[in-house]
Amino acid sequence: MTYRYPNKLPFFQLFLRSSSITRNPIPFHKEGFSKHGSSFAIKPPFAKTVMLTRDAEITKHILQKNHRNYNKSKIQTKFLSKYVGKGLLTASGDYWLKQRRLIQPAFHKEKLQKLVVIMERTIQKQLENIPENQITDTYPIMNELAFHVVAKSLFNYSSDENTMHRLQKIIETLQDFIIREIRQPHKKWWYKMTGMIQKHMELVYESRSIIHKIIEERRKSNENHDDLLDMLLKAKYEDDGTSMTNDQLIDEILIFFVAGHETTANALTFTFHLLATNPEACQKVIAEIDTIEEGLSAMGKIEKLTYVKWCIEESMRLYPPAWITDRVAIEDDSFAGYHIEKGTMIGVSFYELHRNEQYWERPNDFIPERFSEESRKKNAAYYFPFGAGPRMCIGNGFAVYEMILTVYSLLKKYAIKSVEKDIQIAPLITLKPLGATLKFTKRM
Repeated sequence: MTYRYPNKLPFFQLFLRSSSITRNPIPFHKEGFSKHGSSFAIKPPFAKTVMLTRDAEITKHILQKNHRNYNKSKIQTKFLSKYVGKGLLTASGDYWLKQRRLIQPAFHKEKLQKLVVIMERTIQKQLENIPENQITDTYPIMNELAFHVVAKSLFNYSSDENTMHRLQKIIETLQDFIIREIRQPHKKWWYKMTGMIQKHMELVYESRSIIHKIIEERRKSNENHDDLLDMLLKAKYEDDGTSMTNDQLIDEILIFFVAGHETTANALTFTFHLLATNPEACQKVIAEIDTIEEGLSAMGKIEKLTYVKWCIEESMRLYPPAWITDRVAIEDDSFAGYHIEKGTMIGVSFYELHRNEQYWERPNDFIPERFSEESRKKNAAYYFPFGAGPRMCIGNGFAVYEMILTVYSLLKKYAIKSVEKDIQIAPLITLKPLGATLKFTKRM
């Protein structure tokens, strides 16, 4: 069988630069795409070919058109599931489909309308803690806010702040260690020998125990909380009418925390940085915010904040929190003039695809009008901030509502000024901002 791949980079080039690529693979990807076009390949010795792409048609082929021929790699299914369980993000096959069908209704628009009330109240409370008139790192503020929005929306908890802070600390510690283990597989023996893996597995058991206790208390309670946990407890499987077990609930809740708070914190930090460094767009946002009448419902605000939404979408084009994904071919496949062998891993760089000059004019500029009604349809074919196909992020509506309400609530109260024109990025599991400092001043 003759296989055809895009241009292959010599593996020794990758090997010689492995430490810098481990720290930040984006410059390596950018160089490969600029030399070889929208796709290139690497053939490691004694392993299947790895292909990297920023091609929209290939992306749609593997994530949508022929998605049944592709599984997530072990990086996502094996490494992540060890720490956060077998939830929607890490499951595959029939079990994933069964869970997706069960959970999807909890994220329909009419269900989210109940959650946005909790969401707005939580955002406003978190923004009370913003330090005024001083240079402040924005990310920790947004991270704290996003965690509390997820926690409140899941549990609508009222009193036990200490438990939630402990859960937050555990999840962030686990995320940091997951990144180290994925990026440095050669050190696995060291992590095992020094007890680091065991230490982090103990944190997994503690986090599961915390969530288990919350679920048990809710099962015994007759109160209605209108939160996600209520919806998940009431959800029934189509085939036998049963509900999720506690272990299944814990798996899904951990995934919501991991996938739902850091990504949103990243996107909000990038959005505020871009608004602060693009005064014209920021003025349009403020003008729109100032047209919203007092007393309008949270959902009513969301529906009227059109330009705010464009700014968030453009921010997620430039800095997609889920900046890369991968799939492994189950069987041989053909697309875009290539014929690939089963077992080939394909990495899709959404970061590079969203900046590909083939699809975007002035791709590195912040132009929210790209998402106006007349431009949106054209750009939709090249825009994947939440992935694509059946495995598109289930919480995309939740995240967009949260971000719109956060931008509204913060800029209603504060003027923002950027100290740094440029922002640094850390492409970890998510695309993380570094050194995004702002000055918040009360609006007159």
